[in-house]
Amino acid sequence: MNYLPIFLDLRGRVALVVGGSEIAARKSELLLRAGASVDVAASALHESFARLPGAERVQVVADVFRDDLLDGKDAVIVVEEDAAVAARVADAARSRHIPVNVADTPALCSFILPSIIDRSPIMVAVSSGGESPVLARLLRARLETLIPAAYGRLGELASRYRERVRAAIKPAQRRAFWEKVFTSPIAEMVFAGRDADAERQLVDMIADGAECDISRGEVYLVGAGPGNPDLLTFRALRLMQQADVIVYDRLVSQPILDMCRRDAERIYVGKERDDHAVPQEEINLMLVRLAKEGKRTLRLKGGDPFIFGRGGEEIETLVEHGVPFQVVPGITAAAGVASYAGIPLTHRDYAQSVAFVTGHLKENTFNLNWEGIARRDQTIVIYMGLKGLPLLCESLIKHGLPPDTPAAIVQHGTQPTQRVVTGDLGSLPALAEAARLKAPTLIIVGQVVRLREKLNWYQPQPDAGQTSATPLEAPGHLS
Repeated sequence: MNYLPIFLDLRGRVALVVGGSEIAARKSELLLRAGASVDVAASALHESFARLPGAERVQVVADVFRDDLLDGKDAVIVVEEDAAVAARVADAARSRHIPVNVADTPALCSFILPSIIDRSPIMVAVSSGGESPVLARLLRARLETLIPAAYGRLGELASRYRERVRAAIKPAQRRAFWEKVFTSPIAEMVFAGRDADAERQLVDMIADGAECDISRGEVYLVGAGPGNPDLLTFRALRLMQQADVIVYDRLVSQPILDMCRRDAERIYVGKERDDHAVPQEEINLMLVRLAKEGKRTLRLKGGDPFIFGRGGEEIETLVEHGVPFQVVPGITAAAGVASYAGIPLTHRDYAQSVAFVTGHLKENTFNLNWEGIARRDQTIVIYMGLKGLPLLCESLIKHGLPPDTPAAIVQHGTQPTQRVVTGDLGSLPALAEAARLKAPTLIIVGQVVRLREKLNWYQPQPDAGQTSATPLEAPGHLS
């Protein structure tokens, strides 16, 4: 171990920064965030100094470094291009036993500045000892995804009740007590913004003492997005990796399932056209049962739970049975698939509004507000419409859209197996049939589809069943 990791308490202290560059401003910001005042020795300050939070605690004390500037200082940071000046400052600080850091010169440093993950009061620092700062920053970026910002609030909650726990729990049992707190629903309540509920439950746990038995049962209603695991939210990934049971549907891709906790129980409740593996009412009650068994239950749904995902029905049942839950939005197929297909849903020149509709047939008909949907200045996004595509296109034409209105259908959007067929309302049903597309698909109708030829940025893997593209003006376009 080349360095001893320590954390300096600089609250109410004074630090010296030698140098006035933009880098010096960034170093000064760290000192200000730690509660220090900053004296600067520099002939001029970069403009970014004036924008620093806490800039009123920064003052220029000299144009150049002098040894007496070290009087009363608790830390020194040097950002100086002149190597001789930097060495002189470092030697003077060391002789007075003042911690000193010289930017980009580890040999002159008595301390180094790590890459910091700030979840105050929780702090995580990553350092390579100055040998590879870029690698340290990359590691920090990975840790950022694993440590929710709300950990700071969780730490503050624990701090407020530390003395009460000390008085109520015997020393030999305190560690086990806090471990139980941090692995209980209290942590998830804080992460979900339910701080008052978390505090009440912590008070109950303290009252029950070390023998408290708190159920971990909860339901996480998580949107898995359109299929590409790179589009998951940080919170979704964290809950996926801690759930005891995963209840998932057909629209959840295998790469996303592979990111879930490996030893979790998995229950498939997928619905396919005309074949519901598990009725929705049974799914609702299954979630209640699993949570009341004390299991952290992940209800993983393709897209967003509240956009044609029946998430509202599921949490209605949870509320009726008093089951705690949290909802994590996902990127709905309309946003994700359209983006990966190179089709903006709105555009100043083509569409000023978007309509999301379901193309699910009931008794071979649609119950849709055609007058509100079939507008020429609007983009129409149709979920679950493959089976009824001919009737959909026919109905849109019947209610006022021209047969040559551009239209596209996307299979496996955002995934390596993505396929896009473009044409118009008159030709799309035949083109989709010729391409032998299979669900899940998304249909996009409107003038914005014309932009795909120009904005087609996503190129799936060449071995994923793609075929060469033809111009949009041709009878059909498949990619």
